[in-house]
Amino acid sequence: MSQATLEEVVPAPQLRVAAVSRRSERIFWSGLCWAIAAVVFAGFSRTYFLANYFNGPPLSLLVHAHGLVFTSWIVLLLVQTTLVASNQTKVHRKLGMVAIGLVVLMVVLGTTAAIKMAALGRSPPGAPPPLVFLTIPLFEMVTFPTLIGLGLYYRKRTDYHKRLIVIATIAISSAAVARLPLSIMRFGPPAFFGVTDAFMIPIVVYDFATRGKIHPATLGGGLFVIGSQILRLIIGGTAAWEAFARWLTSFAA
Repeated sequence: MSQATLEEVVPAPQLRVAAVSRRSERIFWSGLCWAIAAVVFAGFSRTYFLANYFNGPPLSLLVHAHGLVFTSWIVLLLVQTTLVASNQTKVHRKLGMVAIGLVVLMVVLGTTAAIKMAALGRSPPGAPPPLVFLTIPLFEMVTFPTLIGLGLYYRKRTDYHKRLIVIATIAISSAAVARLPLSIMRFGPPAFFGVTDAFMIPIVVYDFATRGKIHPATLGGGLFVIGSQILRLIIGGTAAWEAFARWLTSFAA
C-alpha cells in the first residue's frame, strides 16, 4: 500500500500518533533493558567484570564460563532490542534461535555453579548461609527457562513475547542486585528480591498508560516470579531443604 493510499485510509494525524507510539514503545523497552544491563554490570563489577581492579580472588574456570554465558544473554537482549527498534526483524528472529542454545547453557552452568558455590560455603554478603541461599539460584534456573520458553512460544505475539523475555531477565538479575553496595542489602533476600521486582513496576505503569490495564503477560509473569521468591523464602530454612542441599552439594565436594 502506497503512502498516499495509506493516508486515504488512515488520516495523517493518526499516522503521526501511531509513529510516535511506536517510537515511545521502542524507547521504553530499550531503556528498560539498558537499565537492567547497568545493574548487572554494577552488581558484578567488583567480583567479576572489574575484579582485577578490586583485588578480587582468582576466578575459577567454572566462574568464568558462568559469567561469560550469562553476560552473553544480557548482550543478546540489548542486541535484540536494538534490532527491533531499527526494524531488523528478520535478523532478530534468526538470533532468537541462538537464544535457545544459550538458555540451555545458562541453566546447566547456573545450576552447576550454584551447587559448587554452596559446597564451598560461599554466598553473597548479607545472604543467608550457603545451603539456605542455594534455593535462590536453583529456583531461578526453573523460573528463567520457563518464562523464556513461554516467550518463545508467543514469539508471534510480540506484546506477550517481549514482556515475558524481559521479566525472565529481571528474575535472574537478583544475583547482581544482591551484590550491589547498598545498605539495604544487609536485610538479605527480602531486600534484593524487592529491589529486583521494582524493575517490573515500570512495565505495569507502561501497561496502564498504553492499554488502560495490566497486560496478562505482565501479570502472569510477575506473579510467577514473585511466587517463586516467596516459596524460596519459605522452604529455604526447613530441615527437609537443608538435608536435600547437603545431599546435592556432596557431589561437588
